Amino acid sequence: MRVKKDSVTSSGGATASVAVAPPARTLGKGLPWKLAWQGLKNLIKWPFYTLYLHHLRAESHGWQLPRHIGFIMDGNRRFARVSGFANPLQGHHKGAEKLQEVLDWCYQTGIKVVTVWCFSLDNFQRSTAEVEGLLRLFEDKTREMASGDAVHENRVRVRFIGKLELLPESLREEIRRVEEATADYDAYQLNIAMAYGGREEITDAFRRHIAERAAQGASIDEIVSSLEAADVDPYLYTSGQPEPDLILRTSGELRSSGFLLWQSAYSELYFADACWPAFREIDFLRALRSFDQRQRRYGR
Repeated sequence: MRVKKDSVTSSGGATASVAVAPPARTLGKGLPWKLAWQGLKNLIKWPFYTLYLHHLRAESHGWQLPRHIGFIMDGNRRFARVSGFANPLQGHHKGAEKLQEVLDWCYQTGIKVVTVWCFSLDNFQRSTAEVEGLLRLFEDKTREMASGDAVHENRVRVRFIGKLELLPESLREEIRRVEEATADYDAYQLNIAMAYGGREEITDAFRRHIAERAAQGASIDEIVSSLEAADVDPYLYTSGQPEPDLILRTSGELRSSGFLLWQSAYSELYFADACWPAFREIDFLRALRSFDQRQRRYGR
């Protein structure tokens, strides 16, 4: 897996940032100057951002795009903290809103398979209040997905992957509803990794393969001596789908944390500094441009 950090420079060498020295004093009585100055900088930068976005959109038509992209949606709690939210769940709500926006970008660019990691097995170790709040949020958003327009208009087949038996029954029922409602769609594939761990996926795959061979009458010696890597593929959560070409993680963390561990042997990695709720279309297009510029050799 090869890694690249995101850049602020366009392919033509132009940047979308403007450097302006901050004022020395508070702007307005009782108004923190940092907040006021940030708003002023955003106002100044907006025309440049818009021009740069149009440039990237136009440029993207000639890029080689990933068939399958995976997102590690990291940074919701950090976003809540820097935004001054009293409850970290507010950051998760913002992250859930961002997901649909990012999916729209994927559909518009023609990326056919998307896998998003929204909750890991390790996340169960967080505070009871946060875990319960997250599970309620997942249930609400899954219900909205089944009844909303986005997956139906785009004919997106939705599949949840992970140790789903660990989730509350009410959430599993909503998962069944949206999977059944989209089972016949074939334009796009959306995998939602929930209660997911990459090592656990591999363990499950080996366990299922061994159990099936044993049920066919094979001895343990026969199973071990004949085992090949390809034997595991049919038992992975994403069986039958292309392996991820690009895995993108937000929030500046430089690790994959075991996401699609087996499938990502030849995936390109891209790390964006923005927290997930603050992830912009420009950040998305930069990642696609970086992917287009890489030479994938698959070990050759």
